[in-house]
Amino acid sequence: MTIMKNDIWQIAKERILVLDGAMGTMIQRHKFEEEDYRGQEFKNWPSDLKGNNDLLSLTQPEIIKDIHRAYFNAGADIVETNTFNSNTISMADYGMEELVYRINVESAQLAKAAADEVTAKNPDKPRFVAGSVGPTNRTASLSPDVNRPGFRAIDFDELASAYAEQIEALIEGGIDLILIETVFDTLNAKAALFACEQVFEKIGRKLPIMISGTITDASGRTLSGQTAEAFLISISHFDLFSVGLNCALGADQLRPYLQQIQKTSPFFVSAHPNAGLPNAFGEYDETPEMMGEKIKEYLDMNLVNIVGGCCGTTPEHIAVISDMVKKVDSRQLIDHSSWVSK
Repeated sequence: MTIMKNDIWQIAKERILVLDGAMGTMIQRHKFEEEDYRGQEFKNWPSDLKGNNDLLSLTQPEIIKDIHRAYFNAGADIVETNTFNSNTISMADYGMEELVYRINVESAQLAKAAADEVTAKNPDKPRFVAGSVGPTNRTASLSPDVNRPGFRAIDFDELASAYAEQIEALIEGGIDLILIETVFDTLNAKAALFACEQVFEKIGRKLPIMISGTITDASGRTLSGQTAEAFLISISHFDLFSVGLNCALGADQLRPYLQQIQKTSPFFVSAHPNAGLPNAFGEYDETPEMMGEKIKEYLDMNLVNIVGGCCGTTPEHIAVISDMVKKVDSRQLIDHSSWVSK
C-alpha cells in the first residue's frame, strides 16, 4: 500500500506549520439568513437550514473558497475543509444524509482549488488541505439518558460506517491529510481511525492523519474522562502524523495539557486553541495580538509542530501566528517504544 507522505512530512520536521482559524467565525461575518443557506437548489427544502454551515459549500461556494484563500494569504500552510458536520449522523438533523458524499467532495475541491491557486504564486511554500472530520453529535462511551447509564445512542459500527463515507468522499475531493478533530470521546475517534484504515485498504493508499482532542473544562479531561496523556496513549498504536488539542479553551488554559502531550508524543504535536474564553454573549474578545502573546509561550517552550486557531480566530489571528513561527524551530520528535494508559 502506498503511503502518501508528500512534502508535508519533511516540512514539519524543518519548521512549524500553521493551521487555519475558525471557519464558523468567518461565516458569521457574512450574517447569512435562511435564504442564503438554501440558495436556489434547496429553496423548497422541508426543514430549516440556517446554521448548516457545511451546506454553504454547495450554496455559497465562492464565499467558502474566499475564506480558505484568506487564511492561506494570512500565512496558513494548511486549511481545513468546511466539513466539520458532514456525516450522516449530524446531517440527519436537516434530513440531508443523502447529500453527505457530495458535500464532502465539493468542500474538498473548493479548499484544494484555493491551495493550488496560492501555491502556484509561491511554489516554494506548498499549501495543503486537511479534511475536517468532526466528532458527530453522538457519543459512543456515554449515555445521553441519566436514568439509563447503560444506554448508548450510537455504536462503534454505526460511527465507523458514517466516518468511512465521509473520509472516502474527502479523499475523492483531493485532500492531503485527514484531521479528526475536537475529539471529546476517544471511542468515537477510534471509530474514525478504524474507518480511515478501511478506506485506505479500499483505495490502496494512505494519507497522513492528524488527530486533535478537546479538554472540556478545568478538570483537564475529555468528556469521556481521559487526561491528555491518557488520550495520547490510547491512540498511539495508530500510524499518526500528529496528535494535539483544540477548542473549548484559550491558548493559556490549554497550555498545561499540551505540555502533557508534547513530553511523550512520538508524533508531531498540534494546537489550535480558541481566541480566549467566550464572553457573556458567546463571543470571543481576544485580539490577534493578545492571542499571539500566549502562542509565543508555546514557541518558547518548544511545544508544537503545528499551530493555528479554533473558535473566534480569524485570518488576522493567523497572520500574527504565522509571523511568529518564522523565528523558531519546530519541536523534535520523541521516540517511545511502549506506554500504558491509566
